Amino acid sequence: MGGDEVSEAVVLGRAEHVLLRYLAGADRRELLALRRRSREFVRPWEPAPPRGFDPFGATWFQRVLEGARREDSERLLVCRRDDDAIVGMVSLTQIFRGPFQNACVGYWVGAQHAGRGFMTEGLGLVLDHAFGRLGLHRVEANIRPENAPSLALVRRLGMRREGLSLRYLQIDGDWRDHERWAMLAEDWQALRSGARRKKA
Repeated sequence: MGGDEVSEAVVLGRAEHVLLRYLAGADRRELLALRRRSREFVRPWEPAPPRGFDPFGATWFQRVLEGARREDSERLLVCRRDDDAIVGMVSLTQIFRGPFQNACVGYWVGAQHAGRGFMTEGLGLVLDHAFGRLGLHRVEANIRPENAPSLALVRRLGMRREGLSLRYLQIDGDWRDHERWAMLAEDWQALRSGARRKKA
């Protein structure tokens, strides 16, 4: 997708190498191509799909598009700043309001973009969005203990390990344990303030 096709209205934030924006219907071809190229890379970490459902096909895209901008979920794209190419996606789901003000965050990055720091910047922008525009108090990530890159990512961003959820999700043919990591709005603001002081 060329830069002239990305509306300023949907860009939620920019970091050094990536920008964050909402998923749109025009992203169908590019996002599905990235998913399909990354099939074996992401499959071991994603929840088991319903029988007969292709998590790399057009029905998957339609489903995530329907959840792109709702009261209880958002689907956000992490894109390279230099060419607007999609490098991964972040989902905020189970957004609860009232006294909870909490969301669960999930994410995946295309295989060819892994290990390049794009998701570190992208997830940082998502936390800015969650604690800023959305006004959430807490964001939670549930990660398999075997997923070392994902655990390293949330550590880099300052998330706190809260515990272990046994047999939490059905993934890759079995019920898998997950570590529960979380960030509070006040913790994120303190980290951001500290980073700004260091740059000054």
